[in-house]
Amino acid sequence: MQYKRSGLKVVVRLDKGEEIVQTLKTLCTTLGIHAGTITGIGATDKVTVGLFHPNTKKYDAIEFIGDHEIVPLIGNITTMNGEVYLHLHVNLCNAQHNSVGGHLTSAIVSVTFEAVIDIIEAKIDRAFDETIGINLIKIT
Repeated sequence: MQYKRSGLKVVVRLDKGEEIVQTLKTLCTTLGIHAGTITGIGATDKVTVGLFHPNTKKYDAIEFIGDHEIVPLIGNITTMNGEVYLHLHVNLCNAQHNSVGGHLTSAIVSVTFEAVIDIIEAKIDRAFDETIGINLIKIT
């Protein structure tokens, strides 16, 4: 991974073999980023995405193996229980130009991944909401 910070923005590049979610979380922790947004593009050949089912309050996760373009990844940065919390969604396009997407759980970079983090100078926390079944941003 390589990155450069300029004011309230961070440009980051992940290289082949790096795992996107954990690497971005580690970067945010290292730089003390507690709130912000992430947008990115790139490629993966092993990715797990999920879909939340409100009736059962459970995620279905599906792993996709093979070449996929990330078109794009988008998400936000908050904290939960004192740790960086990333909520990321991704849209993927395969060799037949079919698109799938969902909540990003894990992705291994196959070529490169480029992202911009927009930092929000605040601490935005999350808490589990039992009624809905997910971790929601706390607006206070």
